Amino acid sequence: MHQRICGVVFALLSLAIGPMQSPSAQDDQGVVFVGAGDIANCEMLGGARATAALLDTIEGTVFTTGDHAYQTGSAKEFQNCYEPTWGRHKKRTRPTIGNHDLVTDKGRPYFEYFGENAGPAGLGYYSYDLGAWHIISLNSAAPARKNTPQMKWLLADLSAHPADCVLAYWHIARFSSGGHGSDPLMADVWHVLYEAGADVVLSSHDHDYERFAPQDDKGKADPERGIREFVVGTGGGGVYEFKRVASNSEVRNNSTYGVLKLTLKPGHYDWEFVPMAGQKFRDAGSGSCSPAR
Repeated sequence: MHQRICGVVFALLSLAIGPMQSPSAQDDQGVVFVGAGDIANCEMLGGARATAALLDTIEGTVFTTGDHAYQTGSAKEFQNCYEPTWGRHKKRTRPTIGNHDLVTDKGRPYFEYFGENAGPAGLGYYSYDLGAWHIISLNSAAPARKNTPQMKWLLADLSAHPADCVLAYWHIARFSSGGHGSDPLMADVWHVLYEAGADVVLSSHDHDYERFAPQDDKGKADPERGIREFVVGTGGGGVYEFKRVASNSEVRNNSTYGVLKLTLKPGHYDWEFVPMAGQKFRDAGSGSCSPAR
């Protein structure tokens, strides 16, 4: 990330910044960031069990892109559905909140279950460093327009944490070919991230896998400065049909549960979609962080 926006209030950061991890000699080898969203449904736990088994074999930090425990994100559903599957990786998980997580008591069971790993209770947005990368978890159910608390926090966070490479993740996909389609809720956030030089966005909400070419804030292809989005709603909570293929969509699959494994390195990253046992679909490649403005 090369360009920063000045004149923000740094005090906004004090509550919403997670534990920092200092870069080390291992950074050149990369740090692993692996996960998915739309995960555990007690009516059909086979998918969540299968993707949790994948995590058993992959070291690194686990991300989630929301909707952990269907249908209402209740404490009972977290304990009976999520805990027996992805729950065994809770200590290394940095989640983001989804719309189903918010149904029960405005997300209280979600915040109580994940504790400090989910950032300040009730906010749903926070940041941390992972190797040479700055990572930002955002709340797509909270207002994120100009002058909202979340947007003010994001601007302050971007200014306070200069990094060559930045990844952001939230639940509701900005761009998607799935049933929900492209959603403008986070359009202003995408604009801010694009102007700041962010590199990767992860989301879900549509229960499928989709990879986009790097895009600008208008949804136009921008191979030099654009943000690459991955939709990873493949955690096990059912699958959706694709509707209209969105512009710049490069790869789509809605028949395979699995996790996205990112290896984050200084200046670049590798990705690999890892399918559940017995499935053959894969997607892999590499990308570079945005050049200087």
